[in-house]
This record gives sequence, C-alpha cells and structure tokens, in this order.
Amino acid sequence: MPGATARPRVLLLITLAEVGGAQSYVAALLPALAERYDVTLAAYGEGPLREAAARAGARFVPLRNVRRPINPLRDLAGLIELRRLMRRERPHVVHANSSKAGVLGRVAAATTGVPIRFFTVHGWAFSAYSGLASLLYRFADRTMASLTTVTICVSERELADGLQAGTCSAERSVVIHNAVDLAAAPRSRHDRATPRLIAVGRLKAPKDFLTLIRALAGLSNQGYEALIVGDGPDRTAVEAEIRRLGVEDRVQLAGERSDVPELLAASDVFVLSSRSEGLPVSVLEAMAAELPVVASGVGGLAELVDDGATGILVPPGDEPALAQALERMVEDSELRQRFGAAGRARAESSFDLSAFQRAHLELYDRQLGLAGAVTEPPVEPAEGR
Repeated sequence: MPGATARPRVLLLITLAEVGGAQSYVAALLPALAERYDVTLAAYGEGPLREAAARAGARFVPLRNVRRPINPLRDLAGLIELRRLMRRERPHVVHANSSKAGVLGRVAAATTGVPIRFFTVHGWAFSAYSGLASLLYRFADRTMASLTTVTICVSERELADGLQAGTCSAERSVVIHNAVDLAAAPRSRHDRATPRLIAVGRLKAPKDFLTLIRALAGLSNQGYEALIVGDGPDRTAVEAEIRRLGVEDRVQLAGERSDVPELLAASDVFVLSSRSEGLPVSVLEAMAAELPVVASGVGGLAELVDDGATGILVPPGDEPALAQALERMVEDSELRQRFGAAGRARAESSFDLSAFQRAHLELYDRQLGLAGAVTEPPVEPAEGR
C-alpha cells in the first residue's frame, strides 16, 4: 500500500519482459534500486524480467496493452492502463525503457503528477526504424523531451544523435554506459580444435542475421562452426538462407537459451551484424568472456570495441568486409586470444557493474533531493473505470 514505507517509490517500465539488451539493463539495475527504494517493475509478456524482479525483491506488474507495434487504439488503452497504474502506485520516480513504454510512460507520468521522469535510450527508435514509423517515433520523442526530467543515454553516440534530432537536451541528459557483472562471467579457454563463432540476439530487425549467414558462406576457410543464439519472427527467413547457401553443417540455430555465459565461454569469436544499436550488452558479455568481437560499426559500438585491439568493426550490411574480418579470426588463434584478453581488460577498466549501479543511484538521489523525496506526489481525481 502507498504510504506503508518511507522509502521513495520507483516504477520501472519496459515494453516487453522478453530477452533483450534493454531487459538486461533493467535486470542489472534492479538489485541496487531495490536495496534503497520501493521498486515496482511493469512490462508486457513473459520473460526473465519476472524472475529478476523476484530475486531483487521488487514487485512485477504485468501490462496488457503496452506492446511494441504502433496501434493507435491499443496505444490509447496502454496509456490509460499506465495512468491507472501510476495513480494506484503514486511513484516518486518513473523510469521508462524502450521506445513504446518510453513514450506512453512519460505521458502517463506527466499527466498524473509524477515528479521525476527518467527515460533510458537503448538506441533511438527513429534510427532503428524507417519510413513512417521512424518519423512517428522522432516526432514522439521530440514531444516527450519537455516531459523528461533526465534522459539517460547508454552511449555518447546516442546522446549526439538525440541532440541533433532534438529528442533530448544537453542540460537534461547524461551518459551512463551499460555494464556487465565481470565477477560472474566465465572466460573462454580458446582450446577448441575448430573455432566457434557465436552471435546472440533476437532474430528480428535491426539485427541483421541474413548478412551474417551470407558472410559465413563466403569464407574461403571453412574450418569453423557458428552458433546463433536467440529467436524471433525472422527465424524462418534465417533458416531458409542457411539451407539456400548450404551451410547447415556449420551454422546452428540454438534458439533462446538461459546459459548464454557458458555458451560464450565455450566459443572463440563473438559476432554482431546489426544495422542499428545503442550500446549492446551482448558485446559486453562477450568481452567479459574474453572473446574478440567482430561487429558492425553502428551506434555506440566504437565506444566498446577498440578496432584493431579488442576486435574489428565493419560497415553495416557489408558482407565482404564482415567475411574478411571473420576469416582473419578463424585463421589466427593468437589474434583471437590477444584481442579477447584486451577486451576483457577493457571491460574491467570501463564497464564494471558496480560503477554502472552507483551512477544510477547518484542520479536518483540527486533528483529525489531536488524534488523533495518526502513530498507525496499529488493525488489526481479518479477517472471513471
């Protein structure tokens, strides 16, 4: 019940509870927030975030109408649902993640008197989409900028893109890089006779697994195996491309797995062929596992991967460049180990979980102090139900 604890109340919002980078961010943040605040997490669907909330001692509220696709009627229902949730919970802080929850959550928070409204950018939606969807998200995020207390960008690149697009402002934005629990990460021994390339991600745009499959098929050195971990709506197309190019004996689709750290530690090279990214947690997990990274040079990847020292960055959608980079890794075990060790050292120096959590807690405490954490958010007259 509201008022049963003196601790400030925090409502974390994310569109989907499924596996993903934004979900990993929320799961990493939950334990630190739950130690200090009364935390509720709301999301649509099933997924590991439910278990993460339970482990952290936070409540989980399943959403019914906040979904990823743009749908005016359902989005209106989602807004009403979130307003009712906020009137019931009366949070001091709403922290929204992902594009749909970011738009609907900030509108609901502003119109129900929530004093502090955070939005974390895990990659601007207007960059990930094209056509009308891109225009709609750009317009929505520009409109939301004035309703946002602080925009949290996971990379300097996302901040720069947001400032250029007018979707955030310099005086009300911060950069907090994603992080990884290094102590819990098993490391690769790089002792496989046949090097294994591994890719982890949802089989859906902007992840570009078709380019990866075509690059793998183009390798002149066929002495490798590849494992793709994840699932999604593009699985049928990916399976068809694997069959068309005749690489079924070397490329395996593993589906969604709960043992990703162990799979990384049993591999030799991490690959990310996305067309758009923020600051992918999957790459940090690979670096923690001491894997070299071959990735598209998009979003904040250059802030993670030291090109030529911890991995290789290639242009997005460039099959020959990706194939050439992977060929170097397949053929040179010493290079794999050297890049992998350098990547682990870079993760230790710049992307440790404790610094990530501390930066968020300092931001929360600062804004709660400015807002007066002991002041209850105003009670809005109840809407008709």
